[in-house]
Amino acid sequence: MCSKKYGIDKICINAIHLRMSNWSDYPILLAVAETGSLTAAGRKLGMSQPTVGRRIRALEDHFGTPLLKKEDGELAPTSFGQSILDHIRRMQDEASAIDRSSATLETSLAGVVRLSATEGIGTSWLPGVLQIFRQSHPDILIDLGIGFRSYNLAQREADIAIRWMSPGDQNSLIGRKVATATFGLFASPDYLARKGTPNSLEELKDHDGVMATIMDDKQLWLMDKNRQPHYLPGRVTFRSNSIWAFDEAIHRGYGIGAQPLCGGCFGAMDMVRVLPNVSQQEDIFLVAHEDLRRSARIRAVFDFLVNAFEQDAAFFLNGGTSIFENASEVVCGGVSADNPDHEHVPQPRKLDAAE
Repeated sequence: MCSKKYGIDKICINAIHLRMSNWSDYPILLAVAETGSLTAAGRKLGMSQPTVGRRIRALEDHFGTPLLKKEDGELAPTSFGQSILDHIRRMQDEASAIDRSSATLETSLAGVVRLSATEGIGTSWLPGVLQIFRQSHPDILIDLGIGFRSYNLAQREADIAIRWMSPGDQNSLIGRKVATATFGLFASPDYLARKGTPNSLEELKDHDGVMATIMDDKQLWLMDKNRQPHYLPGRVTFRSNSIWAFDEAIHRGYGIGAQPLCGGCFGAMDMVRVLPNVSQQEDIFLVAHEDLRRSARIRAVFDFLVNAFEQDAAFFLNGGTSIFENASEVVCGGVSADNPDHEHVPQPRKLDAAE
């Protein structure tokens, strides 16, 4: 709560009421406080850094006191800024609860369901699978958000999320492990003709690498038990936050990159599996807010996707052809399919999904 220790009664009154004319600026303040910089907050919110800075200054002008300060190289809330953030979080929680409450009362199998997924699953696998769902639920409309950031389910940024590695750490989430995907190393014939083919993990240091920047700026590569990249290539010749650009760079001969075996038609792209006895596995989770599971249309989508992942488990684990692939189209397999005798790169203990 505000008190006179901040020195300006008017500031405290404004803080308590959080005038709605400024509400659109409060999530920006929250993002800056959570990420520690204007640039990171802008990236999270899809805004430019100057716009974030201007909106923060407008809030500080409104309250007549600083809300942020530099601390250990990052932006941190001042004492008064922290009191504002406490109000913001409570108001967001209440607004989200109201929104979720309206969804839990819905018994109709009609309306919009918002999904979030990463490139790859979200762009190649999911649209075809959901077209089958639409045959029996034509009035449920899908709004699909693609990206590597974690959509906030509690705040209804999405109703259902497909997440890698863990379901998240919010107590209010219901997560279910639906598949395990296998990753291998791939390169183009042109690159291997120029640089040679590595015969061991240690020889990767003599090669060029292609990297994708994914969740929380992690690198898509082989990871050790502490989830740190190891056996890194000698140099990285191409890096992107787009999986499509990343795939194309490998195809164009920039170097060796880590790919899911279910990631695409490697045979059609003329890709070669490098060190085929080396692979790594990551779990895939389907996640929803516990309130939203009581919505008929969201539950219908959730249950359908659980079943779809389970039916296609071999595709995610071993590559080859998805059971949802149109039989008249090119069959992907052979070079990308995993060998059950492979030695998978050591992984940290698997996280259990909350049931």
